[in-house]
Amino acid sequence: MSVELHRLPNGFRIVTENMPGMKSAALGIWVNAGGRHERPEQNGIAHFLEHMAFKGTARRSALQIAEEIEDVGGYINAYTSREMTAYYARVLEADVPLALDVIADIVLNPVFDPSEIEVERGVILQEIGQTLDTPDDIIFDWLQEAAYPGQALGRSILGPAERVRAFSREDLSGFVREHYAPDQLILAAAGAVDHDEIVRLSEELFGQLPAAGHETATPARFGGGQRREVKPLEQVHFALAFESPGYRDPAVYTAQIYATAMGGGMSSRLFQEIREKRGLCYSIFAQAGAYADTGMITLYAGTSEAQLRELGDLTIDELKRAAGDMSPAEVERARAQMKAGLLMGLESPSARAERLARLVAIWDRVPDLEETIAKIEAVTTQDVRDFGAGLLGGAQPALAMYGPVGAAPDLAQLQERIAA
Repeated sequence: MSVELHRLPNGFRIVTENMPGMKSAALGIWVNAGGRHERPEQNGIAHFLEHMAFKGTARRSALQIAEEIEDVGGYINAYTSREMTAYYARVLEADVPLALDVIADIVLNPVFDPSEIEVERGVILQEIGQTLDTPDDIIFDWLQEAAYPGQALGRSILGPAERVRAFSREDLSGFVREHYAPDQLILAAAGAVDHDEIVRLSEELFGQLPAAGHETATPARFGGGQRREVKPLEQVHFALAFESPGYRDPAVYTAQIYATAMGGGMSSRLFQEIREKRGLCYSIFAQAGAYADTGMITLYAGTSEAQLRELGDLTIDELKRAAGDMSPAEVERARAQMKAGLLMGLESPSARAERLARLVAIWDRVPDLEETIAKIEAVTTQDVRDFGAGLLGGAQPALAMYGPVGAAPDLAQLQERIAA
């Protein structure tokens, strides 16, 4: 399998990976613009823009966009994250030029019809309402807000309803002008793709875009703090976060192994101690998330009001214990899980295209898979123990709780247990 990277004179990047034996391809445009690139008054507009891309262009109606892809058996979709927006499709090999043309059209030529803006405004408001009614979704938005208070990285991707109600056509087109410059666009394709053909098509579709400057995201600062929302739910939703490395920091691999060992599967410490031995919850996990300049180790559990204090205390105790006695077997198991997850994911063209885009966005190149595996292998047991100790001795953590939490322990009490 071969990865090829090409840059047009205006800065537009094209990265492809041919996968022999495949009869289909995944391709899309990844934009280096997401929630953290919004000013306060723009909060939610990157996501609104993603929705509007499918609502008609100068050449195609909303129905035609869907029909052209689905008539050939493909699918098309998009998502918005805090650092990127993606528009992507999966089609058969013969239909790659069609898919690329449709994606280019929705990214470059949205018409932002006023009537369609109003329709989609209603859809997004429903999406916001659905998220607010889903405790194990909204808890992570609140945790993010507590971790990065008063910052773009701490605001929700969907935005508040009052902002969404106010966005205008000019607001949408203005965000495009600010952030959709060619050097912020990455075309990634994997599967049954021909690199030279995709470069040729990209030159026709994107080569005439004028190069333009763009604003960089404000550096993030992990502040820590807490948010408690009292509601008579059946369970308390408990989420705790500690500052961890960003994805350009070599220690990001140590953070991922640590999180996997602590709560990445049924054999992990938190799952075994808190669910299997004590029966204090149904769901508990830990994960390491990373951004360009910061990251978070997040721990989540859902439990009853009566058992929350014990669950919180045991979670802190396990974190403290791991800093001193994390075993080589646990680290090796976590390494194996990481490597297997990486390699299994690469069997999908969609996952490969996503990986290509993200690596080009981070490094402006695609490191060899062997390079990534070597970095995972290089993490030692002592590295993981030291990371765990530094986590507990670092910045104030962030805490979010939702449900019957009126008498629940607060962040200060958890910090006292950490320090004890």
